[in-house]
Amino acid sequence: MSITCCIRYVIDPYKKDDFEDYARKWLTIIPALGGDLLGYFLPHEGTNNVALAMIGFECLASYEIYRGRLRSDAASLANLKFAQERKFILEETRTFLQPVRPR
Repeated sequence: MSITCCIRYVIDPYKKDDFEDYARKWLTIIPALGGDLLGYFLPHEGTNNVALAMIGFECLASYEIYRGRLRSDAASLANLKFAQERKFILEETRTFLQPVRPR
């Protein structure tokens, strides 16, 4: 089974550029640590404060291994610190999805 972790961010719309910098850093960090990054998505039209990230994994166990790697990786920790210092993420939630496949 494959799963996709959908991360929904509520961001400060006046700090969208900071969030974009944060997202760009994940473009190399996530694949290096074992996630299949499907993409980061910034607000464009309509709601100006919601961004998304989609990361694929083989299973929840693979996700947990990846999360452990995040907690010990220097680039990951630096990016998380950047977000905490700049305070552009107001809320972050995760939903795990599975693809619909033909029967």
